[in-house]
Amino acid sequence: MGSDGEADKTSQKEREKKLLALAPIAKPLAGKKLCKRTFKLVRRAAEHKCLKRGVKEVVKSIRRGNKGLCVIAGNISPIDVITHLPILCEEADIPYIYVPAKEDLANAGATKRPTCCVLVQTKPTKGELAQEEQEKLKADYDQVVSDVSELAASMF
Repeated sequence: MGSDGEADKTSQKEREKKLLALAPIAKPLAGKKLCKRTFKLVRRAAEHKCLKRGVKEVVKSIRRGNKGLCVIAGNISPIDVITHLPILCEEADIPYIYVPAKEDLANAGATKRPTCCVLVQTKPTKGELAQEEQEKLKADYDQVVSDVSELAASMF
């Protein structure tokens, strides 16, 4: 059996590998704390069906005028697949953030297939949410969006 130190070293190595695979345009990149909060928000949105997964679905949703938070994976190859997303988001006044790994994003979004990007919305596309669930989702969303806006403002 390994000790906690060994487990910590392997997770550190995995983190370093993810950071090495990052695309050069992956800015603003979420830190460890913001990443955790973002994945929690994505998980909650997936449970309530307030999530659009994949480049095609996200682009279509943005073009239709839907608002939300765009979460983009930073380790996409070829990078051309996602280069247009930040521009689309900026034109539509949608906050966006990069996370280190597409596998983690897919895991949070409740899919087995690695996902390039997701659009977190506060309302489900079909049906309604209970009032308290809607408020919880909105509170998480607002907190993450304010952190993202702060990070983006500090960069530019």
